[in-house]
Amino acid sequence: MKLLEEKILTDGTVLPGNILKVDNFLNHQIDVAFLNKIGEEFYNIFSSENITKILTVEASGIAIACAAAQHFNVPVVFAKKGQHKNIGTDCFTAEVFSFTKGTSYDVTVSKKYLNENDTVLILDDFLANGQAALGLMKIIEDAKAKVAGVGIVIEKGFQQGGALIREKGVRLESLAIVDSMTDDSISFRSND
Repeated sequence: MKLLEEKILTDGTVLPGNILKVDNFLNHQIDVAFLNKIGEEFYNIFSSENITKILTVEASGIAIACAAAQHFNVPVVFAKKGQHKNIGTDCFTAEVFSFTKGTSYDVTVSKKYLNENDTVLILDDFLANGQAALGLMKIIEDAKAKVAGVGIVIEKGFQQGGALIREKGVRLESLAIVDSMTDDSISFRSND
């Protein structure tokens, strides 16, 4: 998505440790009009998949999932991080390692919100090592639902996450794939 690549180049910052900071429009302060274009793009890509639910992980994926859900006209379910008294004990759970935070945690979805009749689209802001997407895929599998695909706003193509998901035969669509980053440059994978 050329518009996204341009936004990353103008508004993004590279931090030490291969961290791409886009918090001024994607995941701290949110450019809602721009996010709506991202949601529409995911709809254009996955509209033929008969999506019944969109699944993401709190917190950064929620805004993206909601923007897309408006176009699909389906509910958003988000996996909660850690233990929550208000979610109950009848849940699907997966362990996830966070590249950004450098720690593992459990993500949980109530069994009330996913079942064998669902065709689920996973959406998230970033794909680095793929652990969040793989954890969500496990939850969908445990629910006996179908994974329609994984939609990522920004994939770090130089890390293993994309390869891990593609090796599983799951459709992965990333709106921008960063092939390399330095303090003063970002290069994107060509869509050709």
